Amino acid sequence: MKKLIIYSLALIFLSCNEDVIKTKEEAVTVSISTMELKKELTSKGFEVFDYVDEKTHDTVLMQQYFIAFLKKGPNRMQNKSQSDSLQALHLAHLGRMYEEGYADISGPFGDDGEIRGITIYNTPTLKIADSLANLDPMVQSGRLIIELHPWWAAKGFHLR
Repeated sequence: MKKLIIYSLALIFLSCNEDVIKTKEEAVTVSISTMELKKELTSKGFEVFDYVDEKTHDTVLMQQYFIAFLKKGPNRMQNKSQSDSLQALHLAHLGRMYEEGYADISGPFGDDGEIRGITIYNTPTLKIADSLANLDPMVQSGRLIIELHPWWAAKGFHLR
């Protein structure tokens, strides 16, 4: 009976250690992946930093993005046909930015305020984000103007 209890305890101990080892292996894999991603982003000119989350002990990689506030521009006197055409071109531009990996999210605000919408650009520099934002037909027409700001977010986190 003693042998059976000792054997059972040994199995429980070993299975607990396997879980710990598995967890450590997973942590090493995550760390290596984070380090590889950090190296890749840095080599492409992106600003990044990482930290260890005190609760989860996970390494969190932060990246600098650029948030473009699309604001009312000085030229808003287009007729309905012109503004509809500009809107279609604007949406095509934003779709292209997303498809090509330059913008991660875009959308209008739900009020009729001065700031009409945002786009978050995933580019290494403010200069590149500014150039892409200013290719927007709504901006080129003067219907919208761009105000850009650096913005930090954790890689891999999602909206909820």
